[in-house]
Amino acid sequence: MKTSFKTVALIGKYKSPEIAEPLLKLGRFLERRGVKVLLDRLTASHIGDCPYPVLGLEELGRQADLAIVIGGDGTMLNIARTFAPYEVALVGINQGRLGFLTDISIDTMFETIGAILDGKFVTEDRMLLASEIFSGSERVFDVLAFNDVVVSKGAKGSMIEFEVRIDGQFIYDQRSDGLIVATPTGSTAYALSSGGPIVHPSLNVIALVPVCPHTLSNRPIVIGSDCTVEIIVRDADDPRVHFDSHSHFDLHKGDRIVVRRYPHVISLLHPLGHSYYGMLREKLNWNRE
Repeated sequence: MKTSFKTVALIGKYKSPEIAEPLLKLGRFLERRGVKVLLDRLTASHIGDCPYPVLGLEELGRQADLAIVIGGDGTMLNIARTFAPYEVALVGINQGRLGFLTDISIDTMFETIGAILDGKFVTEDRMLLASEIFSGSERVFDVLAFNDVVVSKGAKGSMIEFEVRIDGQFIYDQRSDGLIVATPTGSTAYALSSGGPIVHPSLNVIALVPVCPHTLSNRPIVIGSDCTVEIIVRDADDPRVHFDSHSHFDLHKGDRIVVRRYPHVISLLHPLGHSYYGMLREKLNWNRE
């Protein structure tokens, strides 16, 4: 990751015209700091006469040193997946309540972004998951996930039956509503509501969290990030696999989902004094000091 930011990409929440005013103000602030400003093509569609070069996300990833995302955690998830191969650092600005990933208030963005440009920030490297789906010996789908890969029963209501293997070793057969394979980032998403552990983002681990298992002895398990997880569909009426609730793939009996750590990380920048535990207290309404 670069630590000197000369070219900055600005990206706003999709289909949110209210992003235009703060985004343009931030663009002018960056220009006064001598920074080259680029804009995402979808974001530019809400701006009108855009004063900055407009590029697609992949080209932004190739050119930018830093990407500033104005929106919410969902927007950050999408951008993280896209920018992961390009080693572009991300900063998240939230218009409403602060998120797990977008932890900078829009009211303090000039002060905070100015400090980041001056080199005053802390960095968190977050892992992603690379997933492949095989039908027989043929790979039919592959995608990245920042939060989680979720194998589910689908919409018809009956349970899904599947086999889980780790590094080729049989672990268990399970009947349940599904299985969540989560990164530390995703441990505070769907996995948390399903009884999974909160995992500090500095840890290189993967959590496997059953969703409403038929056998109560099926419990969450945390494994090393160098492990390869295989999930084989044995029986289901309408099985499906979701990736960050962003994309999905319809499964069939015998399909195999292979999940492993993606070789690149995404770097999130936070203001000095940022506390992961403080963020948890705020978001989860824990007791305050």
